[in-house]
Amino acid sequence: RAAMSSGQQMSILRDSIKSGAIDVPLGSALLEGNASQPPEQSESRREMLALVELRRKTRQIQVSTDDREVRAYLRQLGEPICLFGEDAADRRERLKTLIVLHGESAIRKRPAGASDSAGDSEAASSTAGASTSASGAAINKEVWYHEGPEALKTGRLWLAEYSLPRARARLDAARAYYANTPDSVRKARHLEWQNNLRSFAIQASQIGDSRPLSYCQVSPDGSQLAVSSWSGLCQVWRLPECELAFTLRGHKTNACCVAWHPKATTPEAGPVALASSSLDGAVKLWSLDSESPYAELDGHEPYRVSRLAWHPSGRFLGTCVFDYSWRLWDLEAGDEILHQEGHSKEVYDIAFHPDGSLALTGGLDSFGRVWDLRTGRCVMLLEGHQRSVLSVAFAPNGHHMATGSEDNGAKLWDLRKQVCLYTVPAHTSNVSKVLFQPGSSGAAGISHFLLTASYDGSARLWSHPNWTPIHQLSGHESRLMCADIAPDSRFIVTCGFDRTFKLWAAQPI
Repeated sequence: RAAMSSGQQMSILRDSIKSGAIDVPLGSALLEGNASQPPEQSESRREMLALVELRRKTRQIQVSTDDREVRAYLRQLGEPICLFGEDAADRRERLKTLIVLHGESAIRKRPAGASDSAGDSEAASSTAGASTSASGAAINKEVWYHEGPEALKTGRLWLAEYSLPRARARLDAARAYYANTPDSVRKARHLEWQNNLRSFAIQASQIGDSRPLSYCQVSPDGSQLAVSSWSGLCQVWRLPECELAFTLRGHKTNACCVAWHPKATTPEAGPVALASSSLDGAVKLWSLDSESPYAELDGHEPYRVSRLAWHPSGRFLGTCVFDYSWRLWDLEAGDEILHQEGHSKEVYDIAFHPDGSLALTGGLDSFGRVWDLRTGRCVMLLEGHQRSVLSVAFAPNGHHMATGSEDNGAKLWDLRKQVCLYTVPAHTSNVSKVLFQPGSSGAAGISHFLLTASYDGSARLWSHPNWTPIHQLSGHESRLMCADIAPDSRFIVTCGFDRTFKLWAAQPI
C-alpha cells in the first residue's frame, strides 16, 4: 500500500513539533549527553522521538469507519480526500495523523459533506441494531448509540438472565476448589498433567481432502470431528477411527470455518448441529440428517466470513466479517440482532466467555476487543500485538484470555486487571490458533495448559498459568491452519495446509 510517503511523514513531524502538537523535550533520555554531537544528529534523534510520540497519539484516536465521513473531514481540513494508491484504511490513518497535528477542535463540528440522511443510512444499514458505533467517536470522543430492534433488547435481557447464574456458580465452585484442595494436591495434579502431555505423540493421520484444510473442531461428546476445506466441502469424521461419516455440500468457494453446536451429539441436541462459513460470505447451518444445508444466514455477502462461534447457550451465533464488523444472530428469532463495528480493519476471530456474558474479537488491525453482550459496550481493548490478530480464546476460569498473532507470538491477558500478563514468543511464524484446555475440574474452570498452533508447522503446549513450554507436536509437512482439544483433553487434533489432520494422544485411544 502507498499511504503517505516518508517525505510527507517527516513534513508532518516537523510541523507537529513546531506547532506544539508533539512535544519532545531536549532533556529526554535519548538526547541527554549528546551535546557534543553535531546538530544534525541531535535533530535526527528529535525527529525519531517525535515519530514515536506521533504513533502513540495516533493509536489513541478512533475515527469513523464510514469512508464518506472520513473524506468529508479531510475536505474540511483542506487535505486531498484521496492519495495515489490509498485505500479506506490508509485514509483513516492519515486522518488520525492530521487530527494530532491540527487538534480535534478543527473538525469538532459535523462536516458539511456528511448529511443527516447519510448518517441515518449508516445507522440503518451499517450498524443494523448495534448498540455501540465507532462513527463520529474519534472526533468528539463521545460514544454513539443507535436504537436497535426489539429483538436486541430481548436478547440482551435473556443474556443477562443466562450469564449471571452461571457466573455465580463458577465463582462458588472455584472458591470451593481452592478452599478444599490443598496446595500440594493442586501442584501434584498440575505435574501429572505436564508429564502426561510430554508423552503426546501421533496416534493417527488422515488425508482430509484434495485441498488444504482450513479448520477443525471436535464434537461436544468427543466422538466426531468436523473439518472444513478450501474445496468448499465440510466433512464429519468418526473418532478415533478417523473414518468419514458424511460430507456436507453447499459452499461454492473456500470453506473458512466449521463449528459444532454446543449441544450437538448430546441428548439435548436440536435440529442444528453445525455451522459453517466461506470466502463468499455464505453462512450455512447443518443437521446430521442431511448433507444439504438446514438453513442459511444471509447478509454477509460479498464479504468473507473468516470465523464463527456458538454462544455457550447455543441460542446465538457470532460471525466475523471482512467488512470491519462482527454480527450476532439469534436463531430463535431467526434474525441478525447485532451488527457491531469497532475494529478499523477486518475482524478475523471471535470467542465467547464461558458464562456467556462477553465476546472477544480479534482483528487484522492488530487489536483485540472485549464486548459486554448485555450492554453493547467495549469493556477492554487488547493492545500490544504488532501485526494482525488471528486467534482469540477465553480460559475456563473466566478471567484469562489468549490472543495469537502474525507477529509469531501469543499474549495472555487478565480481564480483571485489564493488563497483558505475559507474551509468549511461541513460534517462528504466524500463530493461527490459541486454545486453553477445557476445564478439568468441572465448574471450577481449572485448565492446566495452553495450545498454540502456527504456520511454522508445529503445535506447542504451554503450562497454564506460568506459561513454561511443555511439549511440541511436530509432524505436519506445512503450516498448521487450526487445532482443537477434545472436551475431556484425552487427545488433540491438528489440521494443516498439507491436507491432513492428525490425532495426538499420550496412548492409543
